[in-house]
Amino acid sequence: MSRQPAASRNPWMFVPTLYFAEGLPYIIINTVSVILYKKMGIDNASIAFWTSWLYFPWVVKMFWGPLVDLYSTKRRWILYMQFAMAICLFFTAYALNTKGYFFLSLAAFVAGAFVSATHDIATDGFYMLVLSKEDQALFVGIRATFYRLAMIFGSGLLVYAAGRIETLTGNIPLSWTVVIGATGFVFVLVPLYHTFVLPFSAKDIKRSPRDATSEVPFVEIFRSYFKQEKIGAIIAFILLYRFAEAILLKLVPPFLLDPKDAGGLGLSTQQVGLVYGMVGIICLVVGGILGGWLISRFGLKKCIWPMAIALNFPDLFYVYMAYAQPEIELVYVLVALEQFGYGLGFTAFMVYLMYAARGRYKTSHFAISTGIMALGMMLPGFISGYLQQAVGYRMFFVIVCVLAIPGILTILFIPKDEKKEDQC
Repeated sequence: MSRQPAASRNPWMFVPTLYFAEGLPYIIINTVSVILYKKMGIDNASIAFWTSWLYFPWVVKMFWGPLVDLYSTKRRWILYMQFAMAICLFFTAYALNTKGYFFLSLAAFVAGAFVSATHDIATDGFYMLVLSKEDQALFVGIRATFYRLAMIFGSGLLVYAAGRIETLTGNIPLSWTVVIGATGFVFVLVPLYHTFVLPFSAKDIKRSPRDATSEVPFVEIFRSYFKQEKIGAIIAFILLYRFAEAILLKLVPPFLLDPKDAGGLGLSTQQVGLVYGMVGIICLVVGGILGGWLISRFGLKKCIWPMAIALNFPDLFYVYMAYAQPEIELVYVLVALEQFGYGLGFTAFMVYLMYAARGRYKTSHFAISTGIMALGMMLPGFISGYLQQAVGYRMFFVIVCVLAIPGILTILFIPKDEKKEDQC
């Protein structure tokens, strides 16, 4: 294999596949796992509690990010992590056919989450090293598109495929074994492909511990982050803005799957793959694109309030669905609208995090903010399943709507100086 320099490789050859490979494990570990365990007969409280731990590697990944610099190159880290992901997925597929399938597969998902978080670090670093500033700007939309295509593939097509196999064979463990095993095979092919197409870069080198210490003053980065103006309000905003959505998120697939006499909507696995995994994600992407355009057109200060409402108001649709248990056609529409609103609201949230990352360590500050964001998704998930089982779906969704209010109110207290935002 020739060591072809970065400049001679067309980014179209590797950027789409890198970000598809980044998005697919995340959606399988954090979303598809919930559907899998529901179909395998695990109760809602256990699903929500244990799968919420799967966010943890993304909470703390900033702490081992320097290791990716110190040990080996980012190119090697990408290839190693992709092969490691294949092993985690193959073990998950195997574990689903054992007596202790829940904790064995969960352990494999935990390992996969650490692998995926490390792959994220290496991929984003590699992207910035091997692409010119112009290409980085050009391909930022491409990488986001293929990341989202991975989400559609994972929560849509894979879930639909599992439902089809379940219908044909009547064997739920087999259906998920085939789907997860096939995904593992994808992560055998992807690093083989990347072995030949990922360019080598003179900038992609491992550093000595002395270099890392001098270039990345770890303590200073954290100190400067927590010395920001109104940092308490900013952290409250990061933790609470999506609090209601974090409570809701783990229970949507179980609600769609549970039979009507248990308070759910009684959808099949295939229907959930179509409703939530394909139509829902597509609307989320459209909402995100529109949100980005609106913010660029009118500014975040004018958009953040209506977008925060767009994020939380559609939670009322789940209250309606819990009471009315409508036909699937209306479910499609309401889930699509909810995901569209989520796309709008989440875009405003992420733009604010980018604006809040200021000064010479803005990249590291953004990483800290996203770690706190992951913590804000993890902690509410611990209690969401127990809450739902205690009060039922109807009251659960009412409580979710009430819990949206504190997150919206935090907007009153965060810094929103547009001149400072523009400078960033």
